[in-house]
Amino acid sequence: MHRIRNAVALFAAAMTLSLALISPVAAQPYPARPIKLVVTFPAGGGADFVARAVAPKLSDALGQPVVVDNRAGAGGAIGDEIIARSPPDGYSLLLGAAGALTIAPHLYKTPVDTLKDFEPVGLVGSSSFVLTVNPGVAANTVAELTAYAKANPGKLNYGSSGNGGAPHLAGELYKSITGVDIVHVPYKGLAPAITDLLGGQVQVLFADVGLVAQHIKAGKLKALAVTGKKRSSTLPDVPTMIEAGVPGYQAGTWYGVLAPAGTPAAIVNQVNAEIVKVVAAPDIRAQFAAQSVEPGGDKPAEFAALIREDYAKWAKLIKDANIKGE
Repeated sequence: MHRIRNAVALFAAAMTLSLALISPVAAQPYPARPIKLVVTFPAGGGADFVARAVAPKLSDALGQPVVVDNRAGAGGAIGDEIIARSPPDGYSLLLGAAGALTIAPHLYKTPVDTLKDFEPVGLVGSSSFVLTVNPGVAANTVAELTAYAKANPGKLNYGSSGNGGAPHLAGELYKSITGVDIVHVPYKGLAPAITDLLGGQVQVLFADVGLVAQHIKAGKLKALAVTGKKRSSTLPDVPTMIEAGVPGYQAGTWYGVLAPAGTPAAIVNQVNAEIVKVVAAPDIRAQFAAQSVEPGGDKPAEFAALIREDYAKWAKLIKDANIKGE
């Protein structure tokens, strides 16, 4: 009996010593080492621009390096999976894009579940499309375009960056809400689509504001409406689709930070608080404005609601329009 009591006492002492040794590590405030921010697209694109704009500011705010890590491929699925399978400790974060997270899962077999495998941290920025038409189209408002399209079914062509891409779905959403019959012409990227829009080979295009603003301001294209909830700071005189009479219309792309599912709320909220401050900084807002990116700043719950809303909206549209991935 005496031996048992001694053994128990020794075990208790050993446990106390072990806890004493590891407690300083466990008590280390987050973050205690560099943070990896995975971008799922190559350098030079919109997601990469946003990540590299905010990473230095986040590094300063958090007191640890925030290292941008481009993991492109499979339409964003490679980088998404890396973060989804990472430890939920706040040291591996995703700079996610709307298309990869809310459109691609309905077109392809993706390795992650957008709604289950991530903790939304915060919206960093968003970019609207602008509904543009060739000057030869006899419409100066969305209402006039809709009326013309209904009076001339199948006679208007709208370009896109490719089948199943966000500009394609923006066009299909317009068709779904208004009931117009316009013909989709997919291109390999928006650049050739814009070229043909300028030349009149296609008459309508939902394009990134930053890609066509110069042509609009030069009078080479007409801008009828932007597709976001708010007007674009680049084209402040152009109404939103909702203002132009298309109820419930919203499309475009967004960029946000997500963490692996199970990441502690305290870490999520801490990173979110710093993102809100970063995107409100005047120099970041200026950088974003130069690229026609509207700053975010949503709370985690608001960002999560946006993801769920877009996920459901595009799932229904893709099914209803029978859109297939390329």
